[in-house]
Amino acid sequence: MSKQGGAKHTAESPDTESRADIIIKGGTLLSMVEGQPPLTQAVVYIQGDKIVHIGSLDQRKILPHAVETINASGALVMPGLINAHCHTAMTLFRGFADDLPLKQWLFEKIFPAEAKHLSPESVYTAALLGSAEMIRSGITTVSDAYYYQDSTIKAFHESGIRAVVAQGVIDFPAPGVPDPSKNLKVGREFIERWIHFSDLITPGLFCHSLVTCSERTLREAMEISQDFSLPLQLHLSETLEEVRGVEKKSGLKPVFYLEKMGLLHDRLVAVHAVHMHEDEIDLLTERDVKVVHAPQSNMKLASGVSKVGYMLRRGLCVGIGTDGAASNNDLDLFQEMDSAAKLSKVSTLDPTSLHAEAVLKMATVWGARALGLEKQIGTIEVGKKADLIIVDTESPHLLPLYNPASALVYSATGSDVRDVIVNGKILLRNRSLLGLDLPRILNDVKLIARKIAGQTAS
Repeated sequence: MSKQGGAKHTAESPDTESRADIIIKGGTLLSMVEGQPPLTQAVVYIQGDKIVHIGSLDQRKILPHAVETINASGALVMPGLINAHCHTAMTLFRGFADDLPLKQWLFEKIFPAEAKHLSPESVYTAALLGSAEMIRSGITTVSDAYYYQDSTIKAFHESGIRAVVAQGVIDFPAPGVPDPSKNLKVGREFIERWIHFSDLITPGLFCHSLVTCSERTLREAMEISQDFSLPLQLHLSETLEEVRGVEKKSGLKPVFYLEKMGLLHDRLVAVHAVHMHEDEIDLLTERDVKVVHAPQSNMKLASGVSKVGYMLRRGLCVGIGTDGAASNNDLDLFQEMDSAAKLSKVSTLDPTSLHAEAVLKMATVWGARALGLEKQIGTIEVGKKADLIIVDTESPHLLPLYNPASALVYSATGSDVRDVIVNGKILLRNRSLLGLDLPRILNDVKLIARKIAGQTAS
């Protein structure tokens, strides 16, 4: 969002003058490329799954033939948002166990409910619900971690969203993996099954935490991830109780415990990272570990406040995620951005601790880097995948529009997203969801919820 530099937006291939599959014209383009200021009256050409031309709209010039032309006047055109950590199928437990401490919420409510109610069918339905919610609020990529992930991939493939899908690994009986001694065998087979399925789907592994996974499990999970050059996701230092458990077991702070095991790696994605000392943050930065901030979940479960401002100043790559709808309770990344910025300010008593521009990068270009997808998505550039959203700014709560980044972070909500394109395919047009039967999904979810409510009551 910087005004510095004079990098050109315009680039084109030889045939862009004659044809395009989708043309987006008008509006203000936020490329999120470092040094490129917002471009008013922009035009973007898409061919297939890629961006092939970016420039200024010339009213005197006839645009090339396109299958579809989208008028973005009165709107912002920007990269699709990247939800860098989510348990999508936990939409099934939205509002199920609110207002509880994390340990009680997890062990007394969520784990038993998952054991009783999760199945391939329920995960598929709940992941469809989450996909619809995310697409409608401008999320074009999600990093998901859960169980029965074959079903999650089926739902994501049907919805058209881009996704990193991680099989959950935990040293307890888990949904779909009743024998924990087989958790890594199941995880490797999951990766092998889906590694070449689609360029929209990246499989992987997710270790629940340092207190629910043994050293052996953690090491082998990293070895498997490295075998396939994939990220390994991990909940890290989410609560003080977790940190104390690690220190009691190992005699080390959690980050130094990971270092001792040889697990600090540029493909490690540490989620939450709330209770970390500055020396731990510095070591994560040195090892190029990626961090994902989930402010609303951290607030709701009273986990604490992550030192995001310090992390960014030290050069750590930080993305942002919604976490699951059971602990948030929505999948709206605009609201997450707003919370991240304000929580940093109030916790440090410094209104400059986290700027809107930085938070927007967390949801786009830095989120892409955290997931290892920065060469494909995160910015609007010629040659990158056509993952874009159009945000309608013709609303009372978004006018006047002095600073696009501030408007997006502090004023916008997911309902302001008008159009969504993923991989060159329109998934949301004029706020209407394409490709998914939303009434059917809602009805199926209600049926499952009635069963959960009935069994819980009994």
